Amino acid sequence: MFIGENLANLRIMRGYSRKQLSELLNVTEQAVWQYENKYTSPKMQVVNALKNAFGVKSKYFYTQDILERTMIRDNIKMQHIAYRSKLIHVISKTQAEAKHMEYLDTFVNYLTAKISYPSLKIIDLRNDVLHYLSTTSEDRITQINKVANLARNRLGFRDDTNDDLLFLVEKSGVFIFEKALGDEIDAYSLWTSQERPYIILGNMKRSSVRRNFDIAHELGHLLLHYRAEFNNLDRKEHKTLEKEADIFAGAFLLPEDAFVSDMSNISHLTNPDAYIDLKKKWGTSLQVLGYRAANLEIFDAKSHRNFYAALHRKGYLKIEPLDDTIPIQTPQKVKTIIDLVAKKGLIDIRQMIENDWMVDVSFFYRLTGIDQRFFSNYLVSEKDFGLENVTALPSRIVRH
Repeated sequence: MFIGENLANLRIMRGYSRKQLSELLNVTEQAVWQYENKYTSPKMQVVNALKNAFGVKSKYFYTQDILERTMIRDNIKMQHIAYRSKLIHVISKTQAEAKHMEYLDTFVNYLTAKISYPSLKIIDLRNDVLHYLSTTSEDRITQINKVANLARNRLGFRDDTNDDLLFLVEKSGVFIFEKALGDEIDAYSLWTSQERPYIILGNMKRSSVRRNFDIAHELGHLLLHYRAEFNNLDRKEHKTLEKEADIFAGAFLLPEDAFVSDMSNISHLTNPDAYIDLKKKWGTSLQVLGYRAANLEIFDAKSHRNFYAALHRKGYLKIEPLDDTIPIQTPQKVKTIIDLVAKKGLIDIRQMIENDWMVDVSFFYRLTGIDQRFFSNYLVSEKDFGLENVTALPSRIVRH
């Protein structure tokens, strides 16, 4: 029997309305509703179209999917998703990302079920931040700067570089993935009900420095705005939390003492080209360097306006020097986990893809952002001719 819930899960995750899916399948919107609500079953040609559209096997629609079988209920709360976005309160988009996170968290649970982790730095750090914020009477800017400094120290950052930014955040216990998020959303983050932190980065072609800022910004949300109900915020409240995450990112990426020392060597404060070496050193944009200098009152409001005007005049608001040369860091932790469980024989990746999840490798690419070739390598069977035990025969003497 065709399982309508499986189709609904896939449709919502991909952000399709029933009308959009009906147009893709060349059926009526009413037909899609009937498929999902078990009133009718689609013909095989429609099932074939569905499996191609979603990157799943035909049997996916006739067996309870991985969510129904293993997902932890109510682990993903839509209201806890912190968007770095131009838009807020887009319900369909939020539902799609929440469903995506249900699949993604189920995938992480699947991978990590047979391995154990030591105590996660990010959990201990989050708890200490919560305690500090609940007991201090310091002003909010001071709080944010102190949390940024604490985070940098606890996560093991050097005081003169951000080269290992993504690696150290992943190592702390945050699961970071890439996804095609579109133009409206740069990144988002959330804590699950089971206390697992995620950061989802857009995978559109972006500069390394913008990615670094996105990571730091979302880390700020995870630490400063734990369990905030973002979908209940009005526009002003949302803007306030976004600004706080921006301030955190600047303070986290550009620690005050080291940055002030660097700025003492800048001879022309309002000339963006004078900051190019600092951009390379810290992995931050010229804009962020300028904002951080203004926040630390290294130059006044007029100087900052002149600096920003120079950015605009030089075309640096669209693309900056080094944007196309500094390599973009990509998440590696989940790939490492997959390699580990595969090599130790804890998970058969072919079994996982084809039988447990009943999908194609394209499904996991859309879900995780990990290149399809990485998964496909596990589907190639090595040909073993048993030659490791072959021994040479003694030479035969040929007499004439």
